[in-house]
Amino acid sequence: MRILVTGASGFIGGRFARLALERGLDVRVSGRRAEGVEHLVRRGAQFIPGDLGDAELARRLCQGVEAVVHCAGAVGHWGLYQTFAQGNVVVTENVVEGCLKEHVRRLVHLSSPSIYFNGRSRMAIGEDQVPGRFANHYARTKFIAEQKVFGAQEFGLEVLALRPRFVIGAGDTSLLPRLVHLQRKGRLAIIGNGLNKVDFTSIHNLNEALYSAVFADGRALGQAYNISNGQPLPLWDVINYVLRQLQLPQVTRYRGYGLAYGLAALNEAACALWPGRPEPTLSRLAMQVMSRDFTLDISRASQYLGYQPTTSVWAALDEFCTWWKHQPSGR
Repeated sequence: MRILVTGASGFIGGRFARLALERGLDVRVSGRRAEGVEHLVRRGAQFIPGDLGDAELARRLCQGVEAVVHCAGAVGHWGLYQTFAQGNVVVTENVVEGCLKEHVRRLVHLSSPSIYFNGRSRMAIGEDQVPGRFANHYARTKFIAEQKVFGAQEFGLEVLALRPRFVIGAGDTSLLPRLVHLQRKGRLAIIGNGLNKVDFTSIHNLNEALYSAVFADGRALGQAYNISNGQPLPLWDVINYVLRQLQLPQVTRYRGYGLAYGLAALNEAACALWPGRPEPTLSRLAMQVMSRDFTLDISRASQYLGYQPTTSVWAALDEFCTWWKHQPSGR
């Protein structure tokens, strides 16, 4: 089978493309950074450079493939709506259009559980529990992109969407590295009581879910799936475990939620007025995420995709730490 993996220069897309190659699939990749896919090209992937914002390029990428695993997108919590709309909605529209015009059989779309977040603690969230309002532009545009994907079903495209939470493993350049850098600067503090539980997802488990989605039977189609390890853990215990593995000081300082939220609001206001609108080091959303319970119900993925997490959170954290120690920024 020939498949296309978009966003292959990133963490999730790159790791899945590598798995697909190892399992004998014919893989075509796209990505923003050519150097980010060199390791995949050496393993036999075909790389076609370009911007998925170009509809003609998206169509060319879809030529001759049976399935597309769409991992490309704009991420973050700060920036203009237009930026997120271009990176998530327009790009996904182009991929969907390319699939339809080139008669691709299946599209597996990487979405996000950020669409569920409403600033309050939520446990065992089901796929249908989407709030009426979204926390930020990222969440809103990821949900709109999902709807574009599901709308293509009426034209014959087989579609599925996966919503993985806090993906960890070797190659993560976002979640854990950001926290490590903050602690090195002495700017990390436990928000609230430090007991909030959240879900994590090993990249190995997500890879298996994506692979299953590519080959899933008809009863799995047309649905969104929560993906996690199904093992909620106290967020700050996990953060301190990583810091211990990296031989960094533990986070022991506490900051009340109200004070943290107020400081973040001031930081955001200052950044919004500053030329170039730099991303704030503190944000209200981050204070909420770091202090609230947030876990997913993964029973739908278990039932329809046969999803069973096999790599533990701790093993995924160890994998990240071993990899990070060998990075220039991790030394």
